[in-house]
Amino acid sequence: MGNLHNEWKILVAAIILLSIIFIGIVGYITIEDYSFLDAFYMTIITITTVGFGEVQPLNDDGKIFTAILSILSLGFFAYSISIITSYFVEGRLVYLVRGYKEKNLKNMENHVIVVGFGRNGQQVIEELLAHKYPFVVIDKNHDAVQQYKGKPIRFIEGDATEDDVLEKAGVKNARSIITTLPNDADNLFVALTARALNKNLQIVSRASSESAEKKLRIAGVKSVVMPEKVGGAHMAKLIASPDIVEFLEHLSIRGEAPTNLEEIECRQLPEEFVNKTIFEIGVRKKSGANIVGFKTPEGKYIINPTPDTVVIPNSKLFVLGTHEQIESMRKILRKAES
Repeated sequence: MGNLHNEWKILVAAIILLSIIFIGIVGYITIEDYSFLDAFYMTIITITTVGFGEVQPLNDDGKIFTAILSILSLGFFAYSISIITSYFVEGRLVYLVRGYKEKNLKNMENHVIVVGFGRNGQQVIEELLAHKYPFVVIDKNHDAVQQYKGKPIRFIEGDATEDDVLEKAGVKNARSIITTLPNDADNLFVALTARALNKNLQIVSRASSESAEKKLRIAGVKSVVMPEKVGGAHMAKLIASPDIVEFLEHLSIRGEAPTNLEEIECRQLPEEFVNKTIFEIGVRKKSGANIVGFKTPEGKYIINPTPDTVVIPNSKLFVLGTHEQIESMRKILRKAES
């Protein structure tokens, strides 16, 4: 409807502009007996008020006609030019900006796509911003993102169940997608569409029932979260084990608290570290951070691994310590990988 209104305005403005030029040409030809070129020239310099001299001295009728044409041009001509200029300049600018943004999004790699900007989606975004992780938000309601104005949020307005919207978000190069829509059927459809576009995509989805969870896992969703179930379990633990919950709340995964819990990937280890134990590598002793968990490349978790646990390439360490201690351990492993 908005595009139709703009097209109607530009059409009216063009008709007004051409009408003024036509009236001026016909008037000068009729009153002053000008040639077509001279009449066109006089019309243009009159309506644009550039102030050049006349082709030849005007008679009284010509002066009156020129005065009337000048008055008309002050209103109608200025209006027409402003409408036409704004249409092409602003329209072209919007096109260039939109094209640049879409191209920039498609060129993103290893980012997260967040579908839905409700309460769960906003919590996800807060965590991703805290971790400084690249992400794109997809939602139908563009006004909802205005509260995050000024923060580095890439936003796409559209329906995530459509292939072209996910492609604009760079789904083919994305690392994962988190769908937080309130409707289970919509989350399922987004998961199926995303999986079809990217076979290696890690999918995390919200669900409201165990039945929906089963369907989502069949669709290829790796992790399913039921907010109501998680919230209820948390409230029960506050009664059953309040001190444990409070202790865990003192830990942070954002790096804001004195003690943090973070994960460190061990991708490509050099020969001197391959098949070496945690004790032999000496990361715990050199950094001061505690290794509280270990994940094998096959996905097996080891809680509180012993010092003789062998560090395997593409494994992952879960580390507890201060920000400085964890960064020290990262540097050790980064040095080992270089």
